[in-house]
Amino acid sequence: MTQCINFPISSYSIRPYGGWDRLEKQLRDMGLDGIEGILDPDDMDPSFPPNLLAGYHMIFYPDWLDFYRQNNRELVRKFGSMDMVERFYRGTHPEDLMRQFREDLAYAVSMHTPYVVFHVSDVSIEEGYTYSWLHTDREVLDASMEFINELLRDTEPTFEFLVENQWWPGFTFTDPEKTEYLLSGIDYPRTGIMLDTGHLMNTNTKLRTQADGIEYILRMIQAHGELKKHIRGMHFHQSLSGAYVRKNTGKVPDGLPSDYFEAYSVNYPHIQNIDRHRPWTDPGCVRIIEEVSPEYLTHELSSGPQMPQLTAVRRQLDTIRKGQKH
Repeated sequence: MTQCINFPISSYSIRPYGGWDRLEKQLRDMGLDGIEGILDPDDMDPSFPPNLLAGYHMIFYPDWLDFYRQNNRELVRKFGSMDMVERFYRGTHPEDLMRQFREDLAYAVSMHTPYVVFHVSDVSIEEGYTYSWLHTDREVLDASMEFINELLRDTEPTFEFLVENQWWPGFTFTDPEKTEYLLSGIDYPRTGIMLDTGHLMNTNTKLRTQADGIEYILRMIQAHGELKKHIRGMHFHQSLSGAYVRKNTGKVPDGLPSDYFEAYSVNYPHIQNIDRHRPWTDPGCVRIIEEVSPEYLTHELSSGPQMPQLTAVRRQLDTIRKGQKH
């Protein structure tokens, strides 16, 4: 099993670590194989060593479907103007979006990544507050399959293409029929699932403890029956945010800035409070790993002043070791 951490391939992100060599040494000392990288197109670090890349997370736009479908009326309502739409998406046409993903995929392939991760979801700023969805799962799945098939058309299958579950409309890993629909609709021979455990916990706001989360995740995996074999990797973390969601969703908050980028900035901490990316501290979490036996395990944990990322990773690794001893 390949184990890694999530980490941006950017000059800004690596600076506090003193360079890629030092980060690599710390990861190797912890028994990890590298990073699941995501490229920052505005701060790409050409000194990044390809041998440190254990996997690759593709760029993503949380709110992309209306742009892809060219629903300009809805775009203006959400963004304020088409000028703002162009600034946000770096273009005005779906092909501009496709071009960015093609360039991103080309970089991943050039780095000989064993897998890439692709988000299958769609959520606007307002939906993140209201939890009243503008698009159905089926609409997001259909558009995603269309986009993915065009993106991967004529691509050599040198990597695994792994779809990641979210708790927004799209792929949630809560409905086996929809999971089967998505997997069967992607025309690429090495398609699989990157199961995000924290995102799956976010689909159930009644969870109160990590033990609750473990049982819920195991139920969802077992409900998928034979589809379980398609889970090739896991983003491993826990997220208990039900109380926050119940208290802080249902309407757009008063005073949300009208400028889209300002609203996006204000919204970011709100999303972090929902999707917490905290380390597992209940050793029972090892049951999830044992149930799936993933090829790839990414310790996808947040970094903050209270707990730096590598400290969180060490805590989660310790938890897994404790679970394996029982």
